[in-house]
Amino acid sequence: MTELAATRASLQETMSFLGAIASGIEEAIGESANGISYLAGKRLGMKLSEKVEKTDDLLQALESVRRVLQENSCLWHFEPFQMHDRPEMIELTESGEEVNLVFRDCMIRQSLFRFGHQQKGSLCNMMFGFFAGALLNIMGRDSVLEIRHAGENACYKRLLIQKAGTKEVA
Repeated sequence: MTELAATRASLQETMSFLGAIASGIEEAIGESANGISYLAGKRLGMKLSEKVEKTDDLLQALESVRRVLQENSCLWHFEPFQMHDRPEMIELTESGEEVNLVFRDCMIRQSLFRFGHQQKGSLCNMMFGFFAGALLNIMGRDSVLEIRHAGENACYKRLLIQKAGTKEVA
């Protein structure tokens, strides 16, 4: 087994354990588990992105988030995705800037499948929090990451970078 394969296998075992914890906490405290996980992810995102260069460019900010994840051995591979009916990758809305993201190799999705737990729960909310914290540091604005589709091979999400002073509920 290569070093990368061994590292990934070790990570999968750890993530299975995390899947068990998420399942237990969701059962024990219900919906509050989502908020707790979101805040934990947000703190982590802010901590890991403290020294990242600031930018107003959304695609550059996403590249910085990708780099932060890679530097910290997090296997959350994502890419911006342009729908066929959208003229631009980034759409300007009344609330802010919106971009679609595809997550093809997500350690959380793999962990949930390995443990046999459903998607869209507290671990997914931890990812939303991570993005919110990192993008708050990098762009200085709040964001919302919303699942549009959670699948076996990939997840499709909408990321909204909010205009200063606006709030949107996911």
